[in-house]
Amino acid sequence: MVDELLQLWNDGVITYDASKKQNFRLRAALMWIINDFPTYGMLSRWSTAGKFACPICMNKSKAFSLKNGRKVTWFDCHRQFLPYNHVLRRNKKAFYKSRIENKDPRQRLSGEQVYEMVSSIPKSTGVRICNVIGHGHSHNMTKRSIF
Repeated sequence: MVDELLQLWNDGVITYDASKKQNFRLRAALMWIINDFPTYGMLSRWSTAGKFACPICMNKSKAFSLKNGRKVTWFDCHRQFLPYNHVLRRNKKAFYKSRIENKDPRQRLSGEQVYEMVSSIPKSTGVRICNVIGHGHSHNMTKRSIF
């Protein structure tokens, strides 16, 4: 998919326009993905598994491990993104450990901040995951995206 997106962006493909009855070079770009988290991880090179799966929360994640299953869960992490006056922020019965949510969500990073964070990570178009300093401790970046 990455190779095809790069081809559409850089070179384009010859396509037929039926209304004009002529060929033209079609170029395209992927602007965003709204509901496919695994694909988001593949394109951004952010590992969408483990404690730091959320690219917004990063190392401030409220994820925790289940006692018997030893699996990471993000149950109840979503309430921090609700408006302050939302009824679910104060609901103690339906969520984790009878807790209300009163903290702000982490601020989204600007493009410059993200670039600063990933600029030292090597680019890689291969399948192999690079050993990136801080991976699993402060971030979940596996390699720098080619985008």
